[in-house]
Amino acid sequence: MTELALLGGSPTISTPFKPFRTMGAGEVAAVQAVVESDCLSGFYGSWGDEFLGGPKIKEFEAAWAKAFAVKHCVSVNSATSGLYAALGAIGISPGDEVIVPPYTMSASAVGPLVYGGIPVFADIEPETFCLDIASVEANITEKTKAIVVVNLFGHPANLHAMRALADKHGIILIEDNAQGPFATENGKFAGTIGHIGVFSLNYHKHIHTGEGGMCVTDDDRLALRMQMIRNHAENIVEPTEHDDLANMIGFNYRMTELSAAVGIVQLDRAEELIGKRIHIAHRLTEGTKDLEGFAPPVERPGSRHVYYVWTPKIDPAVLGVSREMLVKALAAEGVPLYPGYVRPLYLLPAFQKRMAMGRDHFPFTLTNRAYGKGLCPVAEEMHYTRLLAFETCAHDLSEADIDAIIAGIRKVHSQRHKLIPQAAE
Repeated sequence: MTELALLGGSPTISTPFKPFRTMGAGEVAAVQAVVESDCLSGFYGSWGDEFLGGPKIKEFEAAWAKAFAVKHCVSVNSATSGLYAALGAIGISPGDEVIVPPYTMSASAVGPLVYGGIPVFADIEPETFCLDIASVEANITEKTKAIVVVNLFGHPANLHAMRALADKHGIILIEDNAQGPFATENGKFAGTIGHIGVFSLNYHKHIHTGEGGMCVTDDDRLALRMQMIRNHAENIVEPTEHDDLANMIGFNYRMTELSAAVGIVQLDRAEELIGKRIHIAHRLTEGTKDLEGFAPPVERPGSRHVYYVWTPKIDPAVLGVSREMLVKALAAEGVPLYPGYVRPLYLLPAFQKRMAMGRDHFPFTLTNRAYGKGLCPVAEEMHYTRLLAFETCAHDLSEADIDAIIAGIRKVHSQRHKLIPQAAE
């Protein structure tokens, strides 16, 4: 085997990978048709036929609801907007507690703050990096109103058990399924097991519209409330005679007709686009599963993992080298494996300084909860020492590219002992 590139040898991979491109002739034709129709948005911020959007919005929502076997779908302009709409729809109020994961995109945990709610961080599982149900249950109090569970990296987060726990305590389960479209658990789609599911259509997701999101539910009232929050709820209450909803304030979370037209085509191509990423991940797993101290991501029995990111986990004690040195050697070989994902969210300034809205530290004035380092030890261990991430969402890999990545990982693994002197320098 040739010398490590970090030590002067030739790199395994010298040509950058092609980006994962998903736009095709169908999407171009769909956009052109909308432009020619001169109807780029069909929404109007008052009660009437246009309150629910234009023809493409309605077609896209109906197609999404059918694809995921749900009663209602509410399109939004981002998954972040969708999470905020979902939390508003369930009536989060100042002082209400919402259990959230520490290891995810920030909107999943910041959402409660928009309504004066208090994020309560539960720890994650070391196997899937999703919320640990025992930690969730330990954090439930009389103030708990909801759980936001994230199907991180595309793996379902023990969803049926999480729903049973929520039902047992009379609280709402919201699934942030931004990274897991068409993932399944026990034959049911992730995003449809909670009371509300939120999907992302951001440009680097499995299927996308540039920006966008979809919220799904089987609950008529929650669907109505999300529709109202999406489109200026305060302006709709009187003409619709929904006096019981008079305390609602809405936003402009509306999706455009252009985005919906692209989404309709992308939804039809979902299995093609998702299947490519699953294939890449399965091949990487098969090619590295025998390596000591290097554990490819798990796929639990009964679950379908859709691999937004491929996330092997290392054991530095077994390998004899740090993750940072391993990543440095892999990068020299042209293998883009990154250390960690996002730092635990409670370490962000908003939580460390206990200030989110205004100048008086609201809503943290309503709680004595602390957000110090060590709050979620598993999340911290995974992020700072063990997790590696390969962005299957970013690269369009040929079979030769996949072979080269596997070869680069195996090359560094087999010669890792040579990195120990480098680490000491």
